Amino acid sequence: MTTEVSSEVAEFDVVIIGAGISGIGAATYFSRELPNKSLIVLEGRDNIGGTWDLFRYPGIRSDSDLHTFGYDFKPWRHESAIADAHLIREYLQETLDENNLSHLVRFRHRVVRSDWSSADSKWTLTVEATDPVTGSTATKTIRTGWVFAATGYYRYDEGFAPEFPGRDDFEGMVVHPQHWPEHLDYSGKKVVIIGSGATAITMVPAMSTGSGAAQHVTMLQRTPTYIMSVPRVDGIALTLTKLLGAERGYAATRAKNIWIERAIVQGLRKYPKLGRQLIRRSNIKRLPKGFDVDKHFNPPYNPWDQRLCAAPDGDFFDAICSGKASVVTDSIARFSKRGIVLKSGEELEADIIVTATGLNMQLFGGMPIGVDGREIDLAECFAYRGMLLSGIPNWALAIGYTTSSWTLKVSLMCRYFIDLVKHMDAHGYDRAVPALPPGLDPRPVMDLEAGYAKRGAKFLPKQGPTAPWRMAMSYQEDAKALRGPVADEHLEFGVHEKASAHV
Repeated sequence: MTTEVSSEVAEFDVVIIGAGISGIGAATYFSRELPNKSLIVLEGRDNIGGTWDLFRYPGIRSDSDLHTFGYDFKPWRHESAIADAHLIREYLQETLDENNLSHLVRFRHRVVRSDWSSADSKWTLTVEATDPVTGSTATKTIRTGWVFAATGYYRYDEGFAPEFPGRDDFEGMVVHPQHWPEHLDYSGKKVVIIGSGATAITMVPAMSTGSGAAQHVTMLQRTPTYIMSVPRVDGIALTLTKLLGAERGYAATRAKNIWIERAIVQGLRKYPKLGRQLIRRSNIKRLPKGFDVDKHFNPPYNPWDQRLCAAPDGDFFDAICSGKASVVTDSIARFSKRGIVLKSGEELEADIIVTATGLNMQLFGGMPIGVDGREIDLAECFAYRGMLLSGIPNWALAIGYTTSSWTLKVSLMCRYFIDLVKHMDAHGYDRAVPALPPGLDPRPVMDLEAGYAKRGAKFLPKQGPTAPWRMAMSYQEDAKALRGPVADEHLEFGVHEKASAHV
C-alpha cells in the first residue's frame, strides 16, 4: 500500500465528520437552513449508517422507537416501531436521496488530525483518503470554518473485551459482536453470550429461534439488568397515521412518545422501589412458573441508573420459555477446553462464546486536536449546552441522549448550530468558543452507572452542576435551552487577527 501527499487544499464552511444517523441528519438540516454555506461529509468507512452499518450481529436493532429515533422532518413509515438495522440503513439512504445529498459524502476519508488557527479562524484537517480499488492512501488537507463532529462516542475498530483466564485453552470460537464474522454458522451449536446489556438481550432471541438457530443459547451475566417488554408495533401510531396522514400522524406519534418516555424515566427515578416492583411483576408474567426472578432479574441498582433494555413483544422472555435459551448469573473463573468454568464450579459447555462485554469509549475517532499549537486534552474540557467544548473554537460534537432516543437531542443541537452560525454572520463574527468559569465542579459527562461510561470517564469531557454546563438528559429541558437566546456570558465571539487588522 502506497501513501501520497496531495498539495491541494480544499476549503469548506462546514465539515461534518461521520455519515451515521447524526451526520446525515446534520447534513440535511444545514443544507436546508444554511444554503449559502459550503458543506462536506467525511466518512472513514465504505458505507453510511455508522453503528447501523458497523454492527452485523444477529438481531441488531434499535432500542428506541423509530418515531423518536427518526428525524422530525422524515416520517418513519414502516409498521415496526422497533426496527432492525437494515430498515434504519434504508431510512438513512432515503434521507440522502430525497434531499439530494449523496454527492456531499466522501467515503474512505478518515480525519486523522485537526488543528485550529486563531490567526485566520480556520480548522486544518489532515485526512487520509483510501482508494477503494487499489487500497492506496492519499493524505489530503481540508480547511474549514466549522467542524460538526458526528462520530459517536465509541471506538469503531475495537470493542471492550476483558482478559479471561484460560482463553487460549478454549477449543471453540470466541466472537465479539462488534466484529461479527459475515458467514458465521451457529446452527445446532451451543452458544454462551457473556453480558447482559442491550446487545445480549437482542442476540439471545435472534440466535435461539428461527431457521439456523443454535442448539441452545445461554446468557451468562455477572449482574442482572432491567428488561422491559415493549410492543414492536405501535398500534396508536398506525391509527394516528390513518386518521391524520403520514406527516401529521408521525408528528403526533412523535410528540406522544416523547412525553410518555419522559414520564416513564421521571417516574422510575422518582419512585425507584415502585418501579422495581412493576418491572419485576411484568417479568414474572413473562417467565416460566417457578423461574428464579430475584436471582436473574433483580439488579442491585435502581431503574435508569443504567439504561433499561427493551424486549420487543417480549421476545427475550419467549426464548427462555421455549427452553432454547437460559440465563446464568455467576462470575467467570476461567475458560476451559469445553467452555467456561464459573466461580460456583459449574462448567458451561460451548461451541461459540460471544463476548458481548461492551464498548470502548472514544470521541472523534481518537484524533489529536490542536488549538494554536497546543494539544487539547478532552478530559480537561467541559461541555457547553451539551454540544460545544470549552477552549475549542468552532467545534460542535453530536452526543445524543442515553435515557431517551439519541436523535431527539441531535435535532435540537442542529437547530442551535444553525442559529449560532446565523448569529455570527449577522454580527460579523467568525469565531465562537465557550469560556469556562473558574471553580466549576467537574462531573462525568455521561450520568450513567454503566461499565462503558465508568471506563470512559477519564477520556471524555466533563460537565458542570448547572446549565449551560450541565448535560441535560431531557428533551423538554433542552428544547428550552437550545431554542432560547444563542449568546450568553459563557460564549465568547471574535474575529480572526487578519480581519481585525483591517478594521
